[in-house]
Amino acid sequence: MTMTSIFRNRLLMAAAVLAVCAPFAQAHQQAAEAASGSSPLADKVRAANSRFLDAKAAVAEGYAPIPCASGITGGAMGIHYVNSQYLKDDKIDIARPEAVMYEPMADGKLQLVAVEYITSKGPASLDGQLFNFNSAPNRYGLGEFYELHVWAWKGNPAGTFADMNPKVSCEHAMAPSQ
Repeated sequence: MTMTSIFRNRLLMAAAVLAVCAPFAQAHQQAAEAASGSSPLADKVRAANSRFLDAKAAVAEGYAPIPCASGITGGAMGIHYVNSQYLKDDKIDIARPEAVMYEPMADGKLQLVAVEYITSKGPASLDGQLFNFNSAPNRYGLGEFYELHVWAWKGNPAGTFADMNPKVSCEHAMAPSQ
């Protein structure tokens, strides 16, 4: 065998290995991006709403807490700080989410994890991302509405725009009387 044929065979072998491995690498990267919350919309939401890293900023802007929301199959949404004025106006504004969501931590602090956009007008979308429809009656006591969660501060293995996040817990939420 000549040096050229040995080099050609090695080159063909390397190309074959790359062809087999490339789809696996791409799938792994896409799964990592979904888990990390990396998306252009999540990036925009984070930039527009980082002022809410401290829950005091949400309160100062008229948001009020409602109890921590857990999923029946695990995971949670956290404590929603809701702005009732934004709920009434039905406007979708990236910098004015209807709800800001915090996970209660063991030390009593609240960690910003996501925001939620809500409107009764639909079908609705934000930057091309469609909202989910919720019919009435529902557990929130609202009429029919459209909502979009954006997990911009805490990765969600269920997806950047999923309702519940299996990495979020209400375990450290204080009871209403506390």
